[in-house]
Amino acid sequence: MFKAPANRFASFGVVAALPDELIDRIWLIIDQNLQGVFPLKGNVLIFKLQADQKDHLQYVYQDDETKATIAIDTEYAYQNHYPQTLFVYDDGQAQTILLPQEAD
Repeated sequence: MFKAPANRFASFGVVAALPDELIDRIWLIIDQNLQGVFPLKGNVLIFKLQADQKDHLQYVYQDDETKATIAIDTEYAYQNHYPQTLFVYDDGQAQTILLPQEAD
């Protein structure tokens, strides 16, 4: 799961809430920081978005199996209106970034 290249999308809610470069950063994190480091066995990845100590956006991923956590800092200023959580869903044909309320 979560192999690149794949058909990759972001939901309407994610596109409305985050700039394109922050959406693209999630795909880079999966490809460059998670693949080969974490087992990524399930079909849903959960990312927390928070402010780091410099008030920049930080993506946090915790692996459910190993309980290991990775935090990826960015140079982008954190905005309070950013969603706190994002889901990335892989159905085997496409990968989609969703807000939690869109996953119901």
